[in-house]
Amino acid sequence: MDFSQIEQNLKYTFKDKNLLRRALTLASADSLENNQTLEFFGDAILEFIVSERIFDMGASEGQLTEIRKAIVSDEALTPVSEKLGLDKALIRSAGDTRNKKAIPSAYEAVVAAIYLDGGMDAAKAFVNATLDFSVRAEKHPKCQLLEFLQSRGESCPDFDKCTVDTGSERRHCFKTVLPLFGQTFTGEGDSKSEAQSEAAKKALAFIQSEN
Repeated sequence: MDFSQIEQNLKYTFKDKNLLRRALTLASADSLENNQTLEFFGDAILEFIVSERIFDMGASEGQLTEIRKAIVSDEALTPVSEKLGLDKALIRSAGDTRNKKAIPSAYEAVVAAIYLDGGMDAAKAFVNATLDFSVRAEKHPKCQLLEFLQSRGESCPDFDKCTVDTGSERRHCFKTVLPLFGQTFTGEGDSKSEAQSEAAKKALAFIQSEN
């Protein structure tokens, strides 16, 4: 397979082409040489690079956490992957057509592949050139809710513990249930962040209705 167009899109030329091939190979196509471990590694590298980039933007720890989550969420990474052409370059089995998670995961796997091929400077250059760092905490319902609870001295919910995957391995569907103010606020979506944001929006709407 000729990866020259993908490398042109990435603005990075791999010394080891097999790393790029592996980053684009799903488990449905190859149970051994696929991108699952690269995705895991890339997720950690991506969080570090983004954390370093936003560290001194003058926000609180909670705000920084939400900003980072927004920047690296599936919703944010999916259009980036599509713009880079990663979605069309994925190597998968003929029947594997509904795996939405594969598209943002490909970006994470590519980050790891670039890191392994060219080092941290190359990975940083790629991430900084392709991600949108203009996100601000006030745009995100989760951060608004956490800030409100903190200002009242209330305990903050652990969004991850309140979120479960109610779907299947091939089609994820997440549900968040927030117990707050004697109420239960529920959100659902194709990703954790989408479900959590929906639940937070409902909690914020309740707060506004009570004030």
